[in-house]
Amino acid sequence: MVLIPLITIFLIATQLTIAIHARNLAKTSAQDGASRRAISGNFLQSDTFLHIDSPDSNQNLELVVSHQQGILPALIPGLRQIMGREPGIKVSGLALIENRR
Repeated sequence: MVLIPLITIFLIATQLTIAIHARNLAKTSAQDGASRRAISGNFLQSDTFLHIDSPDSNQNLELVVSHQQGILPALIPGLRQIMGREPGIKVSGLALIENRR
């Protein structure tokens, strides 16, 4: 009698743990990609740029914002049908571009 609620709580806790881990991996990947592209200058079409006013007239500061999407694995059967959509994550990474001319 206690086994079914216990298994349900275990599956929910495991699903939350996997979701948080997947989000952290996607966030790390997005941040790494933004940093790499800020250094190399090879930007993607999906990257956006934010200009930062600098007091020094010789500095051109900009932020590159990279966006990444991913799909969460579902351990609970029927989770996708309950939500009505594919459970996914959207993350972004930031990096500073200095002296881009």
